[in-house]
Amino acid sequence: MLTLASGYGNFAVPAVALAAADAAMRPARQYGLPLPVSPVAGLSELREALAHRYRQRGAAGVTAEQAVVTAGTKAGLFALLSEMLRPGNEVLLPTPNWFGFYDLVRRTGGILRPLPLRAADNYALTPEMLRAALTPATRLLIISNPNNPTGRVYSQPEWAALLAVTAEFPDLWVLSDEIYEGISFGPEPVPTLLALPGPHERHVVVSGFSKSLALAGWGVGCLVAPPAMAQAVAARIFSTGLAVPVPAQMAALAATQHAEAIGAALCAQLKPTRQLLLDALADLPGAPGAAAPEGTYYVFADFTRFLAPGLLAQEASAALVRQLAAAGVEVVDGATCGAPGFLRLSYAVAEADLRRALAIIGSVVGM
Repeated sequence: MLTLASGYGNFAVPAVALAAADAAMRPARQYGLPLPVSPVAGLSELREALAHRYRQRGAAGVTAEQAVVTAGTKAGLFALLSEMLRPGNEVLLPTPNWFGFYDLVRRTGGILRPLPLRAADNYALTPEMLRAALTPATRLLIISNPNNPTGRVYSQPEWAALLAVTAEFPDLWVLSDEIYEGISFGPEPVPTLLALPGPHERHVVVSGFSKSLALAGWGVGCLVAPPAMAQAVAARIFSTGLAVPVPAQMAALAATQHAEAIGAALCAQLKPTRQLLLDALADLPGAPGAAAPEGTYYVFADFTRFLAPGLLAQEASAALVRQLAAAGVEVVDGATCGAPGFLRLSYAVAEADLRRALAIIGSVVGM
C-alpha cells in the first residue's frame, strides 16, 4: 500500500538534534546516572530559545514565561482548550481545517462551529465574513497558518484586517496553529499571530517540532500564551501529565536554534515532489484551475468531478477514497476536513512512491 495520507514527512532527523539528544543521554550511558527531570513547563533554555525565535519573527514582547513545552502538540492543545473553554462555549473554525480540532473541541466541552470557505476564492476569509459569524457565545477563533489541509497562508495584512474585527470582542480568544510555518513556498515568510497587536491579551500560538523541524516521533510540542494562561496550562499538565523528557527537549532546542537552516533544507527537499504532484493533478481530466498551495507539504485537490452520481457528497467522497485504497493508494478524505470530494495528498514522500501513487490515481479516475 502506498500512502499519501500521512501527516509526517520523509525527513531525516537533523544532525544537530541527534547530537544534542545524544549529549543529554551521555551521563546516563557512561556513568549510570538518572536522567534529569525537566520542570513541567519545559527547560528554561528551550523556553527562552522559543521566545527568542518569536522575537526574531517580529513578536517583540514575547518572553520565556509565556512559552510552555508540551508532550506533543495535541496534548498542548488539549490542555489549552481545557483551560480556555467552558461547556457550551462556541469555537469558530474556518474550514477546511485539520480534522483533529473537531474531537479536541468536543472533548473539552466546546461546540465547534465551522465557517466554510471556498476553494474558488482561494479560501479567503474576509473581515465581513468573520464579523457575521461571531456571536456572543463564541469563545475562540482558530486559524491554521499555514492551513492543513489547503496549504493556504494568510498574510500579515489579512491577519491585521481580521484582528480589527476580533478586537471588538474583548472576551474572544484567537488561536493560531503555526506548526507548518517553516514549510512555505511563498514570497514572504509566514507571519506569526504574536507579531500583531492583541489589545485584550487573548492571542495564543500552538506549534510543534514534528513538521517544520523534522522531529516526528520525538513527542515535543509548544505553545505561547499570555502569562496567566501559560501558567494555568502548565499547572494542568503538572496535575494530569508529565514534562517532556530532557533528551527530546535538547533535540528540540538544537532544532529551534537552527530552525531557518532546517526549514530551508526541507523546502529544498520538497520542491521536486511538490512540482511533480501539481503537474500530475493538472493533467487529470477536467482539472480545475487552482492556486498552488503556499505552505505545508499537502495539496488539497478537487476530485468532485470524479464522485459517483446519486450519492450524498460525504458518501460519494468516502466511496472514492475506498476505491483508491483498494487500488493501492491511501489518501485523506476531504470530508473529514469539511470538504467532501477533495483529497489531501502529501508530497513529503519518496519521488518513486509518489510517481507510482499518481499512476494509480490516474488509472482509477479514468486517464
